[in-house]
Amino acid sequence: MPDSTSYRATLVDSAHVRSLNQWVRGQCQRGLALPFFDPLDGGERARVMVLLESPARHAATPRFVSRDNPVPAQKNLKHFLEQVALPRNETILWNAVPWLPSAGETKKPLRKADLQEGVVMLLDVLSRLPRLHTIVFAGRIAQQCMPSVRESFPLLALFGMPHPSPLSVCTSPEVTKRILSVLSEAKRSLQTAPAAPREG
Repeated sequence: MPDSTSYRATLVDSAHVRSLNQWVRGQCQRGLALPFFDPLDGGERARVMVLLESPARHAATPRFVSRDNPVPAQKNLKHFLEQVALPRNETILWNAVPWLPSAGETKKPLRKADLQEGVVMLLDVLSRLPRLHTIVFAGRIAQQCMPSVRESFPLLALFGMPHPSPLSVCTSPEVTKRILSVLSEAKRSLQTAPAAPREG
């Protein structure tokens, strides 16, 4: 399958994600288990980031931050992105608390310290995306990163939307409408994006 984990693994050092995934390896050497950036997304060329909460538990290895992961939230997100026709090569995904859950451990509630560490890593990632113009913060946890991002990157367009998990989407038809509205707005924001890479 062209979107399989094994296929992605052959592309992990493609030019547009090489430095990002080298950064991931560097973090792993510090003892943090992080997923790779998806080489089927835009990588360093991305102009829109969708920031989710934290990686879900699943068995595929190596792990990627990907809309194709076999978990419900990612399946929903992929469907929504396709509905608004936001080009995949314009996008990149990341998590507010990006490290992977430990194998066999029950997933614990996120602590304030987790989010604080995640924000530091997020700002580092953003500094490596020179063409980024827009960030969509999906869900309450991700939206807690907005003040720090706004302070450090005041030129970026920031949007908040509900999380695409089934638990969120099933609460009301308005949730789906809101997600599609925000993603459409993020797509429209690219019409004002500068052609040249962002400075600083």
